[in-house]
Amino acid sequence: MKLTSLSCSYVGERGCSASNSTCLYQVIYGDQSYSKGFFATETLTISSSDVFTNFLFGCGQSNNGLFGQAAGLLGLSSSSLSLPSQTAEKYQKQFSYCLPSSPSSTGYLNFGGKVSQTAGFTPISPAFSSFYGIDIVGISVGGSQLPIDPSIFTKSGAIIDSGTVITRLPPTAYKALKAAFDEKMSNYPKTNGDGLLDTCYDFSNYTTVSFPKVSVSFKGGVEVDIDASGILYPVNGVKTICLAFAANKDDSEFGIFGNHQQKTYEVVYDGAKGMVGFAAGGCS
Repeated sequence: MKLTSLSCSYVGERGCSASNSTCLYQVIYGDQSYSKGFFATETLTISSSDVFTNFLFGCGQSNNGLFGQAAGLLGLSSSSLSLPSQTAEKYQKQFSYCLPSSPSSTGYLNFGGKVSQTAGFTPISPAFSSFYGIDIVGISVGGSQLPIDPSIFTKSGAIIDSGTVITRLPPTAYKALKAAFDEKMSNYPKTNGDGLLDTCYDFSNYTTVSFPKVSVSFKGGVEVDIDASGILYPVNGVKTICLAFAANKDDSEFGIFGNHQQKTYEVVYDGAKGMVGFAAGGCS
């Protein structure tokens, strides 16, 4: 999910008068999901030695949108109200996570600690304020670089987002990816998708399926070979399984490197140095 606006009356000296102890907040996301409620402070305890007093957070009273059964949202952006920013004195805005390949596997979220020595790092683009902007420079299918003009990616830029599932690409880049992937999947019957995902196949008559490797390259010589679990996305069991990438409305809309494509990688955010890193084999 993409944060588009946040309005708050801050606690204490930040805006709430002494005569009015009730502070309100409203958050609206890019998909028009929203959360409204009370803005408050509490003591946040991450471990026995990592205790943060006067931690600012929102207690949602009216929540609507694609939240499912989630108990809440953890803000990890670079904004002043995010957890990395509020704990920066302790963790220096460093955190990492690994999203597992399936619900039966285990991932993790770490704050602070040593930065991975095996991660390849790409600089955080200054083009986005509270988002983590990254520069996509190319895409490969089956080991072959797609003939995409680099200006297609630089025109609007891109962000990495742990809350968006499917990676979004400029239409020109997605068209090249779709054509190359579809060519290598010509032995399998095509089927209709669900609107967002339009490159889909019916695997119901197959006991095994093979599909090409997809890689995304970022500025700084970082190439992420998407894990097999992050290349396809099941829409309707084996009857409808789709390429887990989608096109934006036009090339001017910024891209998003979504969480489905981040699976099994240790994704390292070093906010102090302005870098995002990827280390293969972070979890299974």
